[in-house]
Amino acid sequence: MALRYEGWDVRSASGGAAAIGLIREFGPDVVVLDVMMPDVDGLSVLRRLRADGRDMPILFLTAKDSLDDRIQGLTAGGDDYVTKPFSLEELVARLRGLIRRSTALAAELSDPVLRVGDLTLDEESYEVQRSGEAIELTATEFELLRFLMRNPRRVMSKAQILDRVWSYDFGGRSSIVELYISYLRKKVDGERKPMIHTVRGVGYLIKPAR
Repeated sequence: MALRYEGWDVRSASGGAAAIGLIREFGPDVVVLDVMMPDVDGLSVLRRLRADGRDMPILFLTAKDSLDDRIQGLTAGGDDYVTKPFSLEELVARLRGLIRRSTALAAELSDPVLRVGDLTLDEESYEVQRSGEAIELTATEFELLRFLMRNPRRVMSKAQILDRVWSYDFGGRSSIVELYISYLRKKVDGERKPMIHTVRGVGYLIKPAR
């Protein structure tokens, strides 16, 4: 109810199954899920929505505050995570931020050329350049770089990378991600200032070199 007073058009569901139905029917701009919901938990709802190809931003509300719980939610495809208790002001600010980023990403995706700093990737011609110098990539290297560049400055977990680039489950195959990240670093970074970074225990991100 509080979000309605802030001017939001809100649809609510009493459980996970009902939430899936509402989201499929109305296609909201942003979704707020409680991790602990009746019948179908929030993480399972999220996975079903992503399997449907629904890429709207999703924020989790939960009483769980451990690092493992947060990583699990973000790894499953969530975009943000707020722990209880929380203020309405914080929730509204987080939701507005998610919508802004989603809108900006949609605008970027209409342009076939992805740009991060001096690195460009043309999704139509499959050309990659850094500071105007061409970089030759294999098909898999290209897909991995494209995934990172579509999510600049965001840490992508090994599980997310495996799912999006190789369509694998996480079980035991994380070494292939490390291997291809090392290939990309040699070609994209080389002797230049690094753009591809490791966040220990979480994943990888790409950002403009400093």
